[in-house]
Amino acid sequence: MSTTTKNLVEPPPEHCPGTESESAGKSDSCKGCPNQQICASAPKGPDPDIVTIEERMALVKHKILILSGKGGVGKSTFSSQLSFAIANKSQDIQVGLLDIDICGPSIPKIMGLEGEQIHTSSQGWDPVYVEDNLAVMSVGFLLEDEDEAVIWRGPKKNGLIKQFLKDVNWGELDYLIVDTPPGTSDEHLSIVQYLKTSSLDGAVIITSPQDVALIDVRKEINFCKKVGVPIIGVVENMSGFVCPKCNKESQIFLPTSGGAEAMAKEMEVPFLGKIPIDPLIARSCDEGKSYLTTHPDSEATKQYKLIFDK
Repeated sequence: MSTTTKNLVEPPPEHCPGTESESAGKSDSCKGCPNQQICASAPKGPDPDIVTIEERMALVKHKILILSGKGGVGKSTFSSQLSFAIANKSQDIQVGLLDIDICGPSIPKIMGLEGEQIHTSSQGWDPVYVEDNLAVMSVGFLLEDEDEAVIWRGPKKNGLIKQFLKDVNWGELDYLIVDTPPGTSDEHLSIVQYLKTSSLDGAVIITSPQDVALIDVRKEINFCKKVGVPIIGVVENMSGFVCPKCNKESQIFLPTSGGAEAMAKEMEVPFLGKIPIDPLIARSCDEGKSYLTTHPDSEATKQYKLIFDK
């Protein structure tokens, strides 16, 4: 990696007061931090809703965030296929998929749930079920028109994320997969803050091979280290194209600095594997189907399964 690339990754302040501190975003050590304004405007002190969230999340055994500093690298695709894969292992495994990409909710379409709506009961909001053991929640279910733009400021986004965690009647879950938007902003700080006392397992970080993606993903890794989120591992998505006819592999996005594997080694985080480009993955997402089920013998399915096993 070049010196120029290294300089683009800003380290966290040396004496960061922490996001919940009264001096967050206001102390001298916060100057120059990209999250200074967010931390300064975030609510301070104990949040009474945290207790309610803890009670809900106590019924969830494993909580996994899917993150990436870069947009368009396949977080939602990975989240959906991971959810399908875990749910398909056994009908006894209960899985929830929570979409907190407030402005770009693509999970309803990817999971084949377009047009579905949320119903309420005495227990709160009921998630929408793909299968008996796979439940989904997204702001997409709250929109009257799927083309409607969600133009919300941070506090309203944070309020909905909190509502998803405390008011959704997930029941007892083995896994809750949380699909996030790109960046290290409001939604990310909120989900980490709300799950901080609920045994968050960690984050899987998705990237593509080229440097323009890796620059932002490095920031995401630093974000996780700064706020104390364990990093389960890094996945390189869109890693080459394998021709379905001749099985020859071509590099579409050239990993000029060694790709995600080299980055993971340098930043001392686990590398989980590479998923090749397959146009049928996009088709499966457009049709709301599990790619792993519809194309069980493909090279991408093989790599997905190796990563999921890890």
